[in-house]
Amino acid sequence: MEQAIARARRRGDRAEVRSLYRRLHSLPSQDPNDPGYRRLRYCRYADDTLLGFAGPRAEAEQIRQRLAAFLRDDLMLELSPDKTLITHARSQRARFLGYEISVAGTDRRTRRPSVSDRRNRRSLNGTVVLHVPAAVVKAKSAPYLSRGKPARRNPMINEADYNIVGRFGAEYRGIVGYYLLAGDVQRLHRLRWVMETSMLKTLASKHHSSVSKMAARFKAKIPTPHGLRTCFEATVERAGRNPLVSRFGGIPLKRQKTAVLTDRVSTGPVYPNKELIRRLQKGRCELCTRTDNIQMHHVRLLADLNRPGQPPPAWAQVMGTRRRKSLVVCGGCHDSIHGQPATPLTQ
Repeated sequence: MEQAIARARRRGDRAEVRSLYRRLHSLPSQDPNDPGYRRLRYCRYADDTLLGFAGPRAEAEQIRQRLAAFLRDDLMLELSPDKTLITHARSQRARFLGYEISVAGTDRRTRRPSVSDRRNRRSLNGTVVLHVPAAVVKAKSAPYLSRGKPARRNPMINEADYNIVGRFGAEYRGIVGYYLLAGDVQRLHRLRWVMETSMLKTLASKHHSSVSKMAARFKAKIPTPHGLRTCFEATVERAGRNPLVSRFGGIPLKRQKTAVLTDRVSTGPVYPNKELIRRLQKGRCELCTRTDNIQMHHVRLLADLNRPGQPPPAWAQVMGTRRRKSLVVCGGCHDSIHGQPATPLTQ
């Protein structure tokens, strides 16, 4: 075949050269049906196990039966046949650690193995490929959707801009960092758009503004190994120190063969700034503004504050106005509340 290509080149027949190259690319470089070739590779993480076997399906089933016998006889464990699947990697995809794994096979994608070698190689044939499952993109987008559209996250509306952008950015960065090994990591563009729109709607609801104005306010560009990328930043200025910056996006969705997840694990609560904590930290009675012997007064239900035929006292009016079942009071006011004073208290 190579001699025929060389003769066609000498004749200058480009159509014949292209036709011969197409025929050449359809021929395998090795015998794919070698009956004596076998290969078994093993990968395990925690309780997830993956076996890569090159050989007939009958022998793969025998391996599964031997594994089941070993677990049953030696380890006193049962192998679940519904979860222990045999997948043909050329035509199907196996699930392992959140990835879909398959074996590539194409005669169209070629590359040169080195600069000195002028001949192209079908480099994808027989290589293991990692994919982002469509179910993962759908599941990760679900918390940010309402009726199929990106929606705001109401529990975060009262948070600072820095916390909102940082929280969305950390969640997005963790997902993308885990799937950067996949060859089709660009499928996460859908997740990026959903999370970005949800974040901008949350900020717009907080500032009583629009999504476009929030996008223009927080948009920024950062340098990456693949050029400038657009992201969203929120900054907290500090006197005499570098400002705090939280960022969402700006991660190129391109495969990185040596990607390492370096995102910090969040150990605190999702929304740490509680209103009750802030009220206690003030250390001031919400009825008489005294600062000594601060205590908390609780009621079971707000409906218990309204007694038929009796006007509510001042402390009940304050709790009803705040729509809160707790009240920060001093010791004297607390005693007056439980003693049911005849004259209402002054706020």
